[in-house]
Amino acid sequence: MTYRDLVKMYDGLKEKFGVDTYKHVSELLKEAKTVHKKDWSKNKTPDGDHEQSWRAFKGKNLEKLIIHIIKEEVESLGLKIIEGNTLERTNSANLSKELSIVKRNLLVDYGEFGHHLPDVDIIIYHPSDLKVIAAISSKVTLRERIAQTGYWKIKLSADEATKHIKVFFVTPDEDGTLTIKTPTKKGRAIVEVDTDGSYVMSETKVEESNKVKMFDSFISDLTKLIEKINAKK
Repeated sequence: MTYRDLVKMYDGLKEKFGVDTYKHVSELLKEAKTVHKKDWSKNKTPDGDHEQSWRAFKGKNLEKLIIHIIKEEVESLGLKIIEGNTLERTNSANLSKELSIVKRNLLVDYGEFGHHLPDVDIIIYHPSDLKVIAAISSKVTLRERIAQTGYWKIKLSADEATKHIKVFFVTPDEDGTLTIKTPTKKGRAIVEVDTDGSYVMSETKVEESNKVKMFDSFISDLTKLIEKINAKK
């Protein structure tokens, strides 16, 4: 099971569900897990743990799949999109000049303890000035990283150089944390107060707000954001 297999499976679902395919990501992951386990069983080590192997695969490839889904539309807005670990895992000296500047524009200042990248999965930036427009975290459930996402939003907002960066969370929300607005679960409260919003990839109907929306609203919201930025130039 590889990322290419996952993309083929997603693109196959598009023939059936069209623009609503994003709602079936959880279904896709369940099917992919079955295939992944068969492949893993053929090559497993005696002390291997499939759940651990699957979690690593799922975490790494969900963000890639999201990029695959939105890349064309993001680029149609004149923006670029990359994986967050492209900057994290690469020594600055080995980055292109463009990505080196993007990395610098995303760093969080810890004073005497140096500058560090926030833990985000996807970065959207403008190629003309290399400013980061949005930083996105993506997990299957909110409990895996939502508090951390809120923390990074607070840190980025505290610095004049990074306060404009929007921090979003994209999730299939398999534990239903975002489904109901009130009574509010802790994960949704963090989204509503400490992030710029979350986009849900689910069949389950979500009680939407200004901060919690279905995934198909992402591109239209990004378009509005770019229009506001361009209007200020």
